[in-house]
Amino acid sequence: MLIKTIPVGMLETNCYIVTDEETKNCAIIDPGADSNEILNYIETNNLTPAVIFLTHGHYDHHMALDAVHEDTGATVYVHEKEVDRSGQQRRHVLKDNGKLSFYKEGDAIKAGNLEFKILETPGHSLGSVTIVCEDALFTGDTLFRRDCGRTDLEGGCEDTMMKSLKRLSELDGDFEVYPGHAESSTLGYERSFNRYMREATGEPQP
Repeated sequence: MLIKTIPVGMLETNCYIVTDEETKNCAIIDPGADSNEILNYIETNNLTPAVIFLTHGHYDHHMALDAVHEDTGATVYVHEKEVDRSGQQRRHVLKDNGKLSFYKEGDAIKAGNLEFKILETPGHSLGSVTIVCEDALFTGDTLFRRDCGRTDLEGGCEDTMMKSLKRLSELDGDFEVYPGHAESSTLGYERSFNRYMREATGEPQP
């Protein structure tokens, strides 16, 4: 498994391209902006995008979605709770364009030989998910290095965020953590030094 991180847009959202090196099939996670940069990496490395995953529906995680989807034809997955079917354009909810597929807790979706498992981790938004692939967690805006996502936007809830952080902390073993913004981390490090995760699990602060 090869993971390429491309920070995109004014908020430097982390777009991840996760490749099965044997088949050259890949998954694109959170194409937040700068479609040309994302597509150039795919073309330069002769990759075949199989899926596009959105960890949640906030605009900074999907502004390049239409362009990337049109170019690649990859299936787009998002949690159903992140979609607005009212026809209104709302800043913190993805508009349903009729081309979306929906995933839910426990779903397993493949790109080449790689399997991506979906964990529902709401709190930052109603349908936020964490995507698990081998020893990697793609946590969107749920878990950051020594931090967690804000809960004061539409669909956010502090109590729900604490439950999601507790759930991640209790996963068996250690994982690399690839968040929606800023640098990567490990789950072991966050268990020890992330004050929000420690609060969620009832651990004393470091």
